[in-house]
Amino acid sequence: MSYLEKVNLWKSYENLDSNLKKELESMDAKALEEAFTNDLEFGTGGLRGILGVGTNRMNVYIVAKATLGFGRYLKNFPNALKRGVAISHDNRHQSKEFARMSAEVLSTLGFHVYLFEDLRPTPELSFAVRHFGCVGGIMITASHNPKEYNGYKIYDETGCQLVPAEADKVIAEINKITDYFAIDHSKGHENIQYIGKEVDEEYIKEVKKIILRPNLKKNFKMVYTPLHGTGQVFAVDVLRSCGYDVTPVACQMTPDPNFSGVKTSNPENKEAYDEAIDLAKQIGASVVLATDPDADRLGIAVLHNGEYHLFTGNQTASIVLEYILKTRKELGTLPKDGYVFTTNVSSSLPVVIAKSYGMNVEITLTGFKFIGEKAREMENGKGTYVFGFEESYGCLISDCVRDKDSIQAILMLSEAAAYYFEKGMDLYDALEEIYAKYGYFQEGITNIGLSGLEGSKKIQRIMDYFRNNEINLPSFNILVKDDVKLGIKKDFANKTEEKILLPKSNVIKYYLNDNMWFVLRPSGTEPKLKVYYGVKGKSESDAKELLEKLKAEVLKIVNEIE
Repeated sequence: MSYLEKVNLWKSYENLDSNLKKELESMDAKALEEAFTNDLEFGTGGLRGILGVGTNRMNVYIVAKATLGFGRYLKNFPNALKRGVAISHDNRHQSKEFARMSAEVLSTLGFHVYLFEDLRPTPELSFAVRHFGCVGGIMITASHNPKEYNGYKIYDETGCQLVPAEADKVIAEINKITDYFAIDHSKGHENIQYIGKEVDEEYIKEVKKIILRPNLKKNFKMVYTPLHGTGQVFAVDVLRSCGYDVTPVACQMTPDPNFSGVKTSNPENKEAYDEAIDLAKQIGASVVLATDPDADRLGIAVLHNGEYHLFTGNQTASIVLEYILKTRKELGTLPKDGYVFTTNVSSSLPVVIAKSYGMNVEITLTGFKFIGEKAREMENGKGTYVFGFEESYGCLISDCVRDKDSIQAILMLSEAAAYYFEKGMDLYDALEEIYAKYGYFQEGITNIGLSGLEGSKKIQRIMDYFRNNEINLPSFNILVKDDVKLGIKKDFANKTEEKILLPKSNVIKYYLNDNMWFVLRPSGTEPKLKVYYGVKGKSESDAKELLEKLKAEVLKIVNEIE
């Protein structure tokens, strides 16, 4: 069906939502083409897009279609209808409506539905799936995206986001649905069960089991912001119940879908911390904590020598992992068959840390579903799950959850801070100690925004160029090239090729001399090309210099591609 045929179909639907109808009537030819040419696709973070009318936008009809396809997929599992589906949502525009629509479509199919009474964090949804023994789960969220976005994540019976092979089955079911407007969601509403505080209590009880040193002194102050998101539900209460002195940023503790109290809802961006750092300066706080809107990711700023320093996700993960392994070794609880999981765009430093403590390390593709899948494998006696992380500010300590969990991260990061404060160190000192012990690793990322249909074509041209041509970097030696889409590893030094045992994905990674690397990967959730870099230097200044040099030489090639 052409995009114009889709447009006419939507225009001819008499009962189209009034707001969407008004938007549709006001759109020009280019806007119609953008909104209807493509259908929203599942990426690393599920279904995510700009709110509005059209097949390439997030609206109740797209949500209903996705849910019907997901429901038909789930009905193939034993006792699926009775086991049911858990559903939660964040603070965004229409999140509650999308969650309710999902519940109604599933209840009409005959499913029991556990619907959270109000906004809840993504990790709690993952927990709830296993807590109730559900056959699947749905989280309505666009994570850290701007206010114009919303999204839809789907989970399997273990609380893990669907891996590509299973997501493809759902997509196949969705693609069978040709009429967006004939989806029945009018029946079985008595099967919708609202849930809330009782699940909160069980989730927090499990999260608190990660505490390693409960008797540390906690005589330092922290500031916390949920950036208007779901972390406000209980992050502050959890910290205070464990004895921490934490002050929330009051103006950001409201579920405002316009994010009017923050400059950005993404804790990867320094502007997200402006108000929190101002408050920290006023009260003399040593640590600033920020979670993204669905509270699966944690960003931090640390006071050192009178200045607040923002840490990357790689740096925070390195501190938390070193603290966990060191402490568990001292306590005699470090498993001999322990596993640490990371991704192919994350820092090499935690890998080095994990191996120094005798841990097994496995590297997956980007997307925490792949780490969740590995955690699930541990149940079959392969080994013991210890830690998982990815560079985009997400980690998981206890696999009672099978997704990133900022509540766990907050609790363990705060404990690490208390441990180092007792030793007269702050977290910046702790990071410096790690660098001195393992080497000066530095990472970076360039986000190249390329929106719209032309942007998608440009991203493809860039990926095709790197895929089909041999490149040269003046200051670095290229040793190996992994093309995950083709499933081929090229070893230039030995002039050999071998297969890559990873799911097919449009990712290319180059391994350089001296443990350095870079990766090109189109974002699965946003209209951008991401370029990741990792270097190791002889000192901090040397590492930073190498990082800037690598960025410049890679981007020179990218920018020359028409």
